[in-house]
Amino acid sequence: MKKISLLALSVYSVFCLAQQSLKEKINLQSIVDNAAQKMVEKPLINAVSIGIVYQGQEYIGHYGELEKGKANLPTDQTIYEIGSLSKTFTGTLVAKAVLDKKLRLEDPVQKYLSEDYPNLKFNNHPVLIKDLVTHTSGLPSMLPLPINQFFKDFTNKKTPENINNALKNYTQKDFLRDLHTIKIDTIPGYKFSYSNAGIELLSAVLEKVYQKKFEVILKEYLAQHIQMKNTTITLTKKEEENLAVGYHYNYNDITIKMPALSWGSSGNIKSTLPDMMKYLTYQLKDNPEIAESHQPLVKVNETFSSGYAWRVIKDEKLGLYYKHHGGVFRAQCFISIIPKYNLGVFIITNQSGTNTAKDMQDTLNEIFEKLSVL
Repeated sequence: MKKISLLALSVYSVFCLAQQSLKEKINLQSIVDNAAQKMVEKPLINAVSIGIVYQGQEYIGHYGELEKGKANLPTDQTIYEIGSLSKTFTGTLVAKAVLDKKLRLEDPVQKYLSEDYPNLKFNNHPVLIKDLVTHTSGLPSMLPLPINQFFKDFTNKKTPENINNALKNYTQKDFLRDLHTIKIDTIPGYKFSYSNAGIELLSAVLEKVYQKKFEVILKEYLAQHIQMKNTTITLTKKEEENLAVGYHYNYNDITIKMPALSWGSSGNIKSTLPDMMKYLTYQLKDNPEIAESHQPLVKVNETFSSGYAWRVIKDEKLGLYYKHHGGVFRAQCFISIIPKYNLGVFIITNQSGTNTAKDMQDTLNEIFEKLSVL
C-alpha cells in the first residue's frame, strides 16, 4: 500500500532524491510536498517548482499545471525565466574577473568604456566597478528611461506589452548612447538603489576584459565549472518549445515573455531545475570565486549588506546567508544560500503578482521550520 500511495503522489509531484534511506525519502517528500501543495491551491498560483540541497541531499519537486486547465505538470525539461536571479550569475563572473586580475573593484568604470563619460561621477567621485555590482552607483533602475514609468504601473494589463515595445530593437549601442544622458546626483558607493542598468553595464566591462561576448563568457563558465549546460540567455527554436508560459497579475491570458535587454545580464537568463540544483550545490562549495562573490561589500543597514549582486543577510538564527528575488511579467522566484545549515533552495512559479513573493516565502518558511532551520 505504501508503494501505491507514493506512486499516486508522484502524479502530482516529481521528486529526484539521492542517497537517502526510504524513511528519509518519505519524510522529506512529505515536508516539501505539503508546503508546495498549499501554495498551488492558492487562487492565482498555477505551477510551482522547487529545488533543495540540504546537507548533501537533493530534492526536486514539480507541482500544478503550467496552463490553466491543461494538467501539464512542469518537468525537469521545463525552462524557466529566472529574471533578476541572473544578476547573481553576473556577480559571480565579476568576482572571477577580480580573482583573475582582469579588473579591480576600485577601478572607475570609465576605464573599461570606449567612449568618454564625464557624467559618470559626482563631485569628482567616479562610479566604480564596486558601485555597479552593489547597486550603489546612482544609475537608474532601467534604460531607456521611459521604461521606469511603466514599471511603476506593474499590475496594469498593458504593462508587459508597453515594456516589450520600448525594448524592441533597443541595442547595446542605444544603451551606451543613453548612458551619456544619466546624471549621478549623489556620491557613488553609499546609497543602495537597485539598478538593472548598472548590472547591464557590467556586461560591457566583462566583454572588454575577456574580449568575448557576455553570453559566451557566461555559458563557458557555467559549462566548465558547474556543468550547467541548459542555462542560457538566447534560446534555440527547440528550447523555446520547453519555455514555461505564465500569467501576469490576476489576468487569465498567457503573458508574453520578458523582452531582450541589451546584454541580458540583469534579467534574461533562463534555466531548468536540474541546472539550478547544480548552481545551489556550487554556491555551497568552498570555491574561490564563490567565496569572493559572497563578500559583503557595502553595509546597507544592520542586517543587510550588498555583495556581488547578492543580498547578504545577517540573521540571528540563520547566520550569514545570501538571497535574491527574481521576477518577470509571468514568473517569480527566490534563491537562498544558507551555509550554516548547508542549505540551498530555489523556488519558482509561473505567476507574477503583488502577493507572489509572499506566497513563495511562506512556502519556504514552512519547509525551513519543519527542517528545524527556523
